[in-house]
Amino acid sequence: MISKLFYFLCLCGLLFVVSATAKAGNSFQEDSTMHYLEQGRIEKSKGRKLESLKQFEKAYEYDSTHTEVITELATTYYELRKYAKSKDMHAKLIKAGKADVGHHKQAFQLAFNLKQFDEALHYANALKKVAPDEPIAFMVGQIYHKKGNFGESIKYFNQAIKEEPKNAEAPYLIARAYTDMMNYKNAIPYFKQAIELDATKAHWVYELGLVYYAMNDDKNSLTYLLLAGERGVRKDNTYMENLAIAYLNTGKLNEGVGILKEALERRPTDQNLLNMLAEAYYDKGKYAEAMEYWDKMLEYDKQNASALYMIGMCYQKQGDKQKGQRLCDKAIEINPGLASLKHKKELPAM
Repeated sequence: MISKLFYFLCLCGLLFVVSATAKAGNSFQEDSTMHYLEQGRIEKSKGRKLESLKQFEKAYEYDSTHTEVITELATTYYELRKYAKSKDMHAKLIKAGKADVGHHKQAFQLAFNLKQFDEALHYANALKKVAPDEPIAFMVGQIYHKKGNFGESIKYFNQAIKEEPKNAEAPYLIARAYTDMMNYKNAIPYFKQAIELDATKAHWVYELGLVYYAMNDDKNSLTYLLLAGERGVRKDNTYMENLAIAYLNTGKLNEGVGILKEALERRPTDQNLLNMLAEAYYDKGKYAEAMEYWDKMLEYDKQNASALYMIGMCYQKQGDKQKGQRLCDKAIEINPGLASLKHKKELPAM
């Protein structure tokens, strides 16, 4: 009986010691966490962010669930441009149910900036649950646009237009989505809406001019290409050639060839420019001028069968059927594929 009582007393004593040790351990852990947390805040108040980070990380080692520690780490990681780690801290607070709206917004923004789009969509949904009126449709639309899901992107961008009526990027990206799907008709009103909201984006105006060109609407194409130039689009070779084509397509020969001739002065052996000038004159019935430029093409490439063929066509148009036919036949000998053009009116591909 005595031995049993002795055993029981020993067991109780042991349990007391274990309990006391655990409490002491918990107290030490809590004291250490709070100590390093406070040291981190002191360093932070002095502007020593790296030192504060070291203290916060030590506090985190003692208690990785402490809300204040995690919050300080999320902020400090962000300030030190350690964005992935900052996002992870915000995510930890969200998962633990201890995040406010700010943490949700930051997790979403960071995932978006880090191009972790699936994760960003997850945080977007979480943010909407705690802040239904938060205007995030534009960013969500961007995610779907980057993922190539134009249907979803257009849906969210239209929502963004309601949330942020002055945001010109939203209608512009809708226009781009429709353009990427070759749905030019639907793209046009959104391009117009975008350039009305932001007159500084000259390249948007330029893109609208090219969309009209793709739709064979030459008048509007020229209008918006000229407007793009007025608003400051870079007048590089591509822009100037497109402008020249727009002039020619609207029947403005002098303006079109004037631009092409200026370009030819800078690039005198450019076969494409020479051919464009020749075609422009040919289409207007100015066969002598057209031959001049196709002759120059032959100077640089004597085997250019297409240029030779068109010179033959020019002679025929001028009434010299025999000489013209002879030149066309010679061109066909060089390139038999030109034989199919014999009874056609279109120009051969140069």
